[in-house]
Amino acid sequence: MSVSTITNTTQYLTFKLDDEVFALDITQVREVLDYTSVTKVPRTPDFMSGVINLRGSVVPVIDMRLKFGMSKTMKTVNTCSIIVEITIDGEKLVLGALADSVQEVIELEPNQIEPAPRLGTRLHTDFIKGMGKRDDQFIIILDIDKIFSDDELAIVQDMQRGREAS
Repeated sequence: MSVSTITNTTQYLTFKLDDEVFALDITQVREVLDYTSVTKVPRTPDFMSGVINLRGSVVPVIDMRLKFGMSKTMKTVNTCSIIVEITIDGEKLVLGALADSVQEVIELEPNQIEPAPRLGTRLHTDFIKGMGKRDDQFIIILDIDKIFSDDELAIVQDMQRGREAS
């Protein structure tokens, strides 16, 4: 999906990673949880913090700061997990995304959203739907379905299936 397909006013959940503000389409957000302890899973990529038990379901938790090449998330009173639903090959997958803090739910009109910047051919920015503009601040609008590679998502699916089977 590109910014040209954003034709209606859309609600976004905004959150912070370091000093940057990011946003997710509210329709893909299930809930926001206070930080809870995470069970580490051996032999997974660094950005995969582990899994949590969410009302009897195994939910993989991703450290979004590590995924985006930042330093590891430091747990504070504001640290939270944003529970999102992504689609892989028509199958729904629920995962938690660690964020430094959740800000608010905002509405952006299509004219407040610019296309994602082109940063050359080697840097893939297809996980950015667009750049929202609100007051004098840019908000990076993420396409949660495109943040992870197929291999990374296969690991997440295996984590979820393996834990549920045991």
